[in-house]
Amino acid sequence: MERFIENTMYASRWLLAPIYFGLSLAVLALSVKFFQELYHILPQIFSLAEADVILKLLSLIDMALVGGLLVMVMLSGYENFVSRLDIHEGTEKLSWLGKMDSSSLKMKVAASIVAISSIHLLKVFMDAKNYDLEYLKWYVIIHLTFVGSAFAMGYLDKVTKHD
Repeated sequence: MERFIENTMYASRWLLAPIYFGLSLAVLALSVKFFQELYHILPQIFSLAEADVILKLLSLIDMALVGGLLVMVMLSGYENFVSRLDIHEGTEKLSWLGKMDSSSLKMKVAASIVAISSIHLLKVFMDAKNYDLEYLKWYVIIHLTFVGSAFAMGYLDKVTKHD
């Protein structure tokens, strides 16, 4: 009975595979939105003010960062929790693939969230005149919470690896 339970629990890791595949569909959806946004920006490029162009470009950068985060979580998560990726010899392989354990994945996700939050914060501050001061305050507090969490996770990771 114990062997059956252990084998079933071990096999259940494959339930994560459709979730990681779903992330690839999310990357596709994000790509569609990226090009949709680019399609709307290009015809207006000569009539937009510089600040508006920068805000639009920050949105595109934000989408690129989210896309990278999705790919990182999708591939590393699959490889760490489901099965090793069998990439054919001669096929281009990402340098970090197979080297990112769950701890380093967690740190990269935290750093990505801080970067994404920073882009959002920059967008908000560039358009600060259109925001309520209370909203700006909470946005900074939330961003600093992300930054503090990332530092705390990094510190805890460093402490536990050296013990």
